[in-house]
Amino acid sequence: MRDFKSKVQSPKSNASPKSTVHSPKSRFASFTAFAALASFASFALFASPAFAQGPNLDDQVNRISKELYCPVCPNTPLDVCDTLACQQWRALIKDRLQKGESEQQIREYFVAQYGNRVLGAPPAEGFNWLAYILPGVALIVGGAAVWATARRWRATRADRAMLAQSPPLAREYSERIEKELRESSN
Repeated sequence: MRDFKSKVQSPKSNASPKSTVHSPKSRFASFTAFAALASFASFALFASPAFAQGPNLDDQVNRISKELYCPVCPNTPLDVCDTLACQQWRALIKDRLQKGESEQQIREYFVAQYGNRVLGAPPAEGFNWLAYILPGVALIVGGAAVWATARRWRATRADRAMLAQSPPLAREYSERIEKELRESSN
């Protein structure tokens, strides 16, 4: 094994690292490669579309449209409704966003114009709280009912098992008990 390594190693491998001299051509090639890599990285970082634009206006319009419902078509979100009214509303949302209004201001405008029925979810105030609370209450009550029923079933099953395991009463005791019960009921 030792002979193989000695034959494979070249005489230059024994030279110290300090004695290695870089030619001007290799320095230029290294510098050129570094400069190309740095320019590519800066171009990729600063010229990407995400940095060139602000938030996409169409995405904001779609986000607001998903939360509003068409008052003309029942149970149809504004973003999928193809009526002329909905197209005009989406254009109105886009116009208001371009003017600098926030999403909350736009929602408030539509609620003021058409009422709470245009909202995807009822506002959590007043009587509408029931829509948020009742499902949880129903889940808790249903879980308690299932637990109580399962507990009763388990108790009756245990009672039956105990009766099955107890020794049968002697015939004379059971006859005596029946006789006393008949006499006491008279």
